[in-house]
Amino acid sequence: MIRAVFAAITALFLLGPLASPARAQSDDIQGVIASQIEAFKVDDFVTAFTYASPTIKRLFGTPERFGAMVQQGFPMVWRPADVTYLAQEMRDGMTYQNVLIKDGSGGLFTFEYEMIETENGWQINGVRPLQDPPVAA
Repeated sequence: MIRAVFAAITALFLLGPLASPARAQSDDIQGVIASQIEAFKVDDFVTAFTYASPTIKRLFGTPERFGAMVQQGFPMVWRPADVTYLAQEMRDGMTYQNVLIKDGSGGLFTFEYEMIETENGWQINGVRPLQDPPVAA
């Protein structure tokens, strides 16, 4: 019995450091997305724009243009009723975070956030809609 407990504690001690960086990365990425969404909720497009990658900033040029695009193209991201973080994965050297967003009417939308790590931390390099989840009857 004592050996089993010792083995479990040893395994946690050895595996803990391996799991921590991945969990910290996941938390950091989700924090960036959550912060941008919170900024959108109060129409603070200047702050929301700070979470965008240099590529996105060059593409839109100003926080106002960026905000207008989100309002018109992604109203559920601009005013979500609920946000749930789904799987995070690495593909071809890129990090992706899937997010389930419920809009004010109860509609569900899944988005894939492409994230890049910059000298300023994690930033959002693009968002694309995925196939919407089925509607429960």
